[in-house]
Amino acid sequence: MKKYLLTSLLMLTTVSVIADGHMSSEKEVLKALSEYMDARNSKDYKTVVAMSSKTGTLDTNSDGSFHKPLATQTEASWAKSGDAVTQHFYAEATAISEDVVHVRFYSEGMVGNDGSLSDYRTRVTMNWVKESGKWVVKTAHYSPASYGGVHKTQASDFED
Repeated sequence: MKKYLLTSLLMLTTVSVIADGHMSSEKEVLKALSEYMDARNSKDYKTVVAMSSKTGTLDTNSDGSFHKPLATQTEASWAKSGDAVTQHFYAEATAISEDVVHVRFYSEGMVGNDGSLSDYRTRVTMNWVKESGKWVVKTAHYSPASYGGVHKTQASDFED
């Protein structure tokens, strides 16, 4: 009887940990996300590239352009991408499988080219995958988050 009780308690605890988003992979990816964003801000493109999938990334930018084709990241392409100093907020990670973690967060700061910077605010979703034992970015989707918003509240927003 004690064996069944112990097994039941163990199962309930495990389900609770999974449901509450406390998987070690989620914590590892949130740490990697901070390192990745810090590297981008400091123009450490060697680290940015190292933290990107070796088989390429699928990206969608917040500039209104279409989805980008699969691209292998390079230091040269990052160096041409312009200036940016951003912070990320409210990062959440959800394990999809043992080697895939979905992340979403807000990014805000200043971006631009040739010394001309402007305000920047975007919503970001990323999928991180484990390659050779290391978490790397596989997909990134940036969508503009306008100041003041455009959503009109409707009754379905409050339904469970």
